Amino acid sequence: MNIAVLGAGSWGTTLAVLLAKKGHQVRLWAHRPEFAAMLAAERENHRYLKGIHFPENLHIAVHLRELVSWSEMIVTAVPSQALRETLLGFFDLPLKGKILVNVAKGIEIGTGKRMSEVLLEVLPGLLPSQVAALYGPSHAEEVSKEQPTTVVASSPSLATAEKVQEVFHTSMFRVYVNTDIIGVEIAGSVKNIIAIAAGISDGIGFGDNAKAAIITRGMAEISRLCIKLGGDAVTISGLAGIGDLVVTCLSRHSRNRYVGEEIGHGRSLDEVISQMNMVAEGVHSSRAVFELSRAVGVDMPITRAVYEMLFDGKPVQQAIMDLMTRDPKQERD
Repeated sequence: MNIAVLGAGSWGTTLAVLLAKKGHQVRLWAHRPEFAAMLAAERENHRYLKGIHFPENLHIAVHLRELVSWSEMIVTAVPSQALRETLLGFFDLPLKGKILVNVAKGIEIGTGKRMSEVLLEVLPGLLPSQVAALYGPSHAEEVSKEQPTTVVASSPSLATAEKVQEVFHTSMFRVYVNTDIIGVEIAGSVKNIIAIAAGISDGIGFGDNAKAAIITRGMAEISRLCIKLGGDAVTISGLAGIGDLVVTCLSRHSRNRYVGEEIGHGRSLDEVISQMNMVAEGVHSSRAVFELSRAVGVDMPITRAVYEMLFDGKPVQQAIMDLMTRDPKQERD
């Protein structure tokens, strides 16, 4: 199969290598031409995935429109807030018969849209049955080294989800399927916000009790928003839900947890972000999800606290006190 991977960060590069090793013809597109030239010359992504060499059937693409026309499957791995701009580069091309697989996790600022909704809005003629999301606990650092990983391919069309499963599945990259793309995308996006909260807890020196509370009550927030938007609560107990939430809140690889930890140490958001090499999607998602939760009337106190700490300058200790001193509630409230 001819597969285009849009976005040459660590995850896009990892998936491009995985697919090429399976025997697909893969072309990886980078937004910046100079970066694409470096990838083509070095046959390795020294900036985001050092030490992982490109197979011979993985090529670097420069011209986006030509790449899209050539492809049978398009994997969108650009940051969530850059997805719309990237799609506008080929919105007028025919996409009949192609499958679009989004792997970026986030909610669009300003619109509150999930990534599959952005795809369908920007690309006229694209059918929901052509769109899939590939989410789950899958740090690029481990997948690229062929360590055991499980993810979920989700699409409104079971046939499409199963096709994505067939294309990506390997002995070390196990792919499950479901048709609840709403639940998968909500879970995969909100978990990054909860991971920032978990990192803040680490940064200020709290222990396991606090981390467990953040993860568990974070799941409750994800479930409430998922159900409100039409998703299935069962999805939250799966790979895109509890699986991705746990790994993002606990892992040393998690950029979102790292941002929170540094905030907990007393650094400003601008200072932390300026020294990072890659995007922490939870920073943007905290704004988008906070606005979305208010718009649809879903109570998300951890999300609100993260938003207030990141963007309103609320002191960490005050945010924690406000969370802990809210009115007592039933656990299933």
